[in-house]
Amino acid sequence: MKIPQIAIFLSIVLSVYALVNLFIFYQTRPVFSLASIGTWLKFVFWFIVLSYPLGRTLEAILGGQIPTLLVKVGSIWLAFMLYLTLFFLLFQITSPLINWLVKIDIKSSLETHRMIVGMVYFATLTVILAGYINAVNPKINQLKIESSKPVPGGGLTIAMVSDIHLGTIIGKNELSSLVDKINSQKPDIVLFVGDIFDEDIAPVVNGQMGEQFERINAKYGVFAVTGNHEFFSNHQAIIEYLQKHGVNVLNDTVAEVANINIVGRYDRQSNFALGQSRKTLSELTKDIDQSKFTIVLDHQPFNLNESAESGADLQLSGHTHHGQMWPLNYITRAVYEVSMGYKKIGNTHIYVSPGYGTWGPRVRLGNRPEIAVIRVKDKGSRIKDQG
Repeated sequence: MKIPQIAIFLSIVLSVYALVNLFIFYQTRPVFSLASIGTWLKFVFWFIVLSYPLGRTLEAILGGQIPTLLVKVGSIWLAFMLYLTLFFLLFQITSPLINWLVKIDIKSSLETHRMIVGMVYFATLTVILAGYINAVNPKINQLKIESSKPVPGGGLTIAMVSDIHLGTIIGKNELSSLVDKINSQKPDIVLFVGDIFDEDIAPVVNGQMGEQFERINAKYGVFAVTGNHEFFSNHQAIIEYLQKHGVNVLNDTVAEVANINIVGRYDRQSNFALGQSRKTLSELTKDIDQSKFTIVLDHQPFNLNESAESGADLQLSGHTHHGQMWPLNYITRAVYEVSMGYKKIGNTHIYVSPGYGTWGPRVRLGNRPEIAVIRVKDKGSRIKDQG
């Protein structure tokens, strides 16, 4: 993004962040008035509120363990913000009904009001713990498709991963576990579909995470495209780092391997970061051999019909996280033609993954993180097998 756009974007985000936290503070006031610990709780509240923006700022300027701690604390608060807001709004909406049922104004009693605030925080904590357990237990999602075009050996096993968000929150241990899970599926090819990094490259480099990519076993190699988050930092340094560790990054380019085409698109964010429009899909595919099985990697699942019109056989995308935390999935469903899962347009198979990692809090509700394993079988091979 250009500087004026960044300034406007940050102003909007910080304004919303401030307003939501002021609402939560206002709703929590009965607890802050406790004689013994009220002042201390107020201090803790605002420390946690400021942790994420302060931690991200210090991380970019100084690095080190203190900013890392602040970011981790603050990221969890982002999840608390969502569910505290929802629960407090629910309380505000239902309190007149409760008053009518029990014939008591529950807000007039300070002790009752404090008890309700405690219940809201406890319910939020329970939800977030459930979301954390879900987020750290990814699944292997199996998908089988058929192609009228030949694929190597009559069958191709693709391991596809999007939205790892490596950095301060998701680190080397999580990446090592991911690689182990990928290798257990014995993939022919591994495809990373953007947002491999979260923001700053420093935590990845300092944590020597690149070595984990070198452990991936894939017959035809490892390929990747950029996501929007790669352009929030030094995208060129990220690309070079990945390529240094055995990941072939496709920047509006096509790779031919084992009689298949892999079309890798720059993320849409590159239009702002690079100051020029990325190539259209028709430009990228105009000179390829259309008789070969063609895979399109495009981080954000917009304009899915373009892949069908270009003659692609399979498009893989991510980005949406399927909202990551309920009920945000309703927003992503409204924005994207496919927020998560499979769709076929013409002869083109589309798959959008909810991703492996998380942005912000390590919390997922409403969907599970995944590695998608796509097994492609060509119809000619199937007919031969049946014969």
